Amino acid sequence: MDYEAILNDIKPTKEEQDDIDAMSDKLVSFLNETCEKEEIDARIAVVGSVAKHTALKGKSDIDIFMAFPLSVSEEKLKETGLKLAHKCSDEFDGDASHHFASHPYVTTIIEDYEVDLVPCYSIEDGSQLKSAVDRTILHTRYVKANLTPEGADEVLLLKKFMDMTGTYGSEFKVGGFAGYLCELLIIKYGSFEETLRQASEWKYGHVIDLEDYGTAKNFKDPLVVIDPTDKNRNVGAALTLTKYAEFIQSARNYLSSDNKKDYFYPLTKKLDKGHILDEFEKRGGDLIAIKFSMPDMPLDTLYPQLKVTTESLVEKLTDAEFNVFDYGYWSDEESECIILLEMASSKLNNVKVNIGPKVFIKKACDNFTNKYGAENCYVLNDFLVHNQKREFADAIDYISYIFTTEHIGLIKVGKNLKKSIINTYEFIDIDEVDIDFLDDFLNPGQYISR
Repeated sequence: MDYEAILNDIKPTKEEQDDIDAMSDKLVSFLNETCEKEEIDARIAVVGSVAKHTALKGKSDIDIFMAFPLSVSEEKLKETGLKLAHKCSDEFDGDASHHFASHPYVTTIIEDYEVDLVPCYSIEDGSQLKSAVDRTILHTRYVKANLTPEGADEVLLLKKFMDMTGTYGSEFKVGGFAGYLCELLIIKYGSFEETLRQASEWKYGHVIDLEDYGTAKNFKDPLVVIDPTDKNRNVGAALTLTKYAEFIQSARNYLSSDNKKDYFYPLTKKLDKGHILDEFEKRGGDLIAIKFSMPDMPLDTLYPQLKVTTESLVEKLTDAEFNVFDYGYWSDEESECIILLEMASSKLNNVKVNIGPKVFIKKACDNFTNKYGAENCYVLNDFLVHNQKREFADAIDYISYIFTTEHIGLIKVGKNLKKSIINTYEFIDIDEVDIDFLDDFLNPGQYISR
């Protein structure tokens, strides 16, 4: 397939690249001059996809790392690094805010560019690592040394393909492939299409070890890609099994497709909520939508807590014999969160079987009949059982019982979400739920096939 037209659509234009390079140079020059003037021992480097020329068109955020000697204390690194970052932001009339990774860093908006200014330690290999961000300069250095300009184009094709199939992005919300992982795949396999051909044959635990470190046995992840700059790190550690499997299947679908070009562009959707609601109606299940206020918290913390809360609720409902067919969670990332449960059965009969001991254990059986009355007990297989009134026959009633101060401990709840759920939760009609979320919930496989 001829990818020239696709690259024209996804690769930054020369003007865009020149502008981003010029802005990066201005920021680096200011930081270097400030360090020299104030006698600050720090090396300034542009890192990430902009530095490696693997940024997609319109996605040219600037990452600048301020690397301090290993002898500098962590407290001093934070203090000096943040001071430098704010001076840089102020110099260019930026709008700065603090964020946290291994330690604080500054994100600022300068002339429509999002700029991350990150203090880190200057290391030469992974053995000197003091914080996770310290590797980033090594990653940039490795990719620039091993990826050709033609290879950078292949990375863009791979990133765009993954983006459109829902498998790109290592943040918890996605659980997909990181940009650095994409670059290593192209360094390994040489081209976008060869990467897909190889991926179509991957098994669980596939190993890529570019530098032959031989440390893959230390990892049990779906995909093991040993970091060329740190033999004790798997670059694929954040990749979930689901996204790994989706990429494998999307690669197979692409290779056999007659509409390959479609995989590089968003799906054309004309969503109609009435039609979507009709499709849910045809499935015949009961839908339970729970809305609650989103607390003030970082998004990279929100989604793990939403996942834990939703999965624990589903587990508790299942234990109570309610049948959850499917479930999901969503947030507008500003004010509200939603948990959506599609129930195969949300209402039960009022009686359940209380299973007692095996009949072969006489003392336990005597205790059981004494408690419930011999006339109320019977044998089911080789267990002594009796029928008792079910405490909750309706899933909504049970959820309402759980979502109280007294009983919220019955499930695992993200610590930031607990108060918000108890104080603000409400059951809402399905037509109040975001239409894109409903469509994705109803059609989970639409992105990996065209």
